Amino acid sequence: MALGNTRTSWGWPARLLHWLIAGLVLFQFGLGIYMTEAVEEITRQFALYQLHKSWGFVIFALALVRVAWRATHRAPDLPSDMSRLEARLARGAHLALYVLLLLMPVTGWLTVTASTLQDDFGVRNTVFGLFDLPDPFRPGSEALETLFSTLHGSLAAALALVVLAHVGAALRHHYIRRDGVLRRMIRGH
Repeated sequence: MALGNTRTSWGWPARLLHWLIAGLVLFQFGLGIYMTEAVEEITRQFALYQLHKSWGFVIFALALVRVAWRATHRAPDLPSDMSRLEARLARGAHLALYVLLLLMPVTGWLTVTASTLQDDFGVRNTVFGLFDLPDPFRPGSEALETLFSTLHGSLAAALALVVLAHVGAALRHHYIRRDGVLRRMIRGH
């Protein structure tokens, strides 16, 4: 198993980060919808929000590591028969994924720190109860909370669309083009 990427394959750190982040993002989508749409009991909802915030922090940290890895390790070459447009779309989608993976947790954190409930009830933003995240909005602001919440929701929708396009492209590479692009993210070659 190669540590670094090659011209034709992803190294195991890139693959591990890819699949960890992918799994956590899918979990967060489900948890976010469940906690906001299906749970009405306030203490249960509070616990789910705390869990969502904690895993959001983990995704942010993993995304930073992924971006750092990607910045220092060249990606494998795209298939030589891809058109310029397809190559641009692929690069643009990957850039969008990285940006959204960083912005989603930040806007989520800004939403909860802007909440007046933070101040009214002394709620801390903790990561799995291990440490607190800073609270830049004291006192909170309903206007800022609404702004950041709207932005967080819009970014979630954008992330969902980019993820669907990414998955669709991977499946196209695997089943239609049969060029090994998906295989090298699964097995490395």
